Amino acid sequence: MFLNKGKSDFRTKFYTGLPNYEAFQWLYSLCQSDLPNSNILIAKDVLLLILMKIRLNLTNQDLAYRFNVSVFHISTLLNKGFQTLAASLQFLVRWPSKDCVLRTLPRVFRPRFSKCRVIIDCTEIFIERARNLTVRALTWSNYKHHNTIKILVGIASTGAISFLSKAFGGRVSDKVITQKSGFLDLLEHGDLVLADRGFLISEDLATRGASLAIPSFTKGKKQLSMMEVEFCRRLSRVRIHVERAMERIKNFKIISGILPLKLVPQADNILLICAALSNLQGRLVS
Repeated sequence: MFLNKGKSDFRTKFYTGLPNYEAFQWLYSLCQSDLPNSNILIAKDVLLLILMKIRLNLTNQDLAYRFNVSVFHISTLLNKGFQTLAASLQFLVRWPSKDCVLRTLPRVFRPRFSKCRVIIDCTEIFIERARNLTVRALTWSNYKHHNTIKILVGIASTGAISFLSKAFGGRVSDKVITQKSGFLDLLEHGDLVLADRGFLISEDLATRGASLAIPSFTKGKKQLSMMEVEFCRRLSRVRIHVERAMERIKNFKIISGILPLKLVPQADNILLICAALSNLQGRLVS
């Protein structure tokens, strides 16, 4: 294995997305008993090749050359490894209690958004075009002009990813994903949800005693009032952290390009691993 205690943290971060070698050691101790068995590679190398696939999106042929094994062996380890690693890391993407959210609320949220429980947004991952016409239609995104899968992501006020939905076809609207993902069931009375204009879910939130804050609509107006402009400005200042958290997730190159169809069944596991590894990095908002 070409990662060890003597190697720089830069090299560890480059190959795995983890902040340092100590984090790699901790992750190994956490999941070593669940990693897929290999009669050729030691367990640490199995973990490393899974992380390298996710972080750098190297081809299986490339990984086979680097680890001196067959392409078939790499494929087998990855198919099993995505599932087991996701199960081991699932606890890192968790819905915090309301008390925890309020205690850790950053200063930038306090003037206008002191009841903010979560910031939500949807992100889309490009996938290969399927031959099946029905699948092709269900995954076509008019927004991206490409076949995609779409997920709903919830970000705590600190910048940690606190909710991750299952993957939906790119054709589905943000509102439908929010309704079908189980997100609404997590909300409590008095919660405030920050979102973009596409989330027309105020009625869904109201039934749970929660409220929605989105930018003001300009349709049918010559211009926004001073109060609306100020509200949008303040909302943009806190919603920018969603984009920063999304950027962290998409730094894992396996989902920043076009996901092959053979990996689409593993999309939920891959996205969960990316989100969990993102949460192991430093706090986004102080």
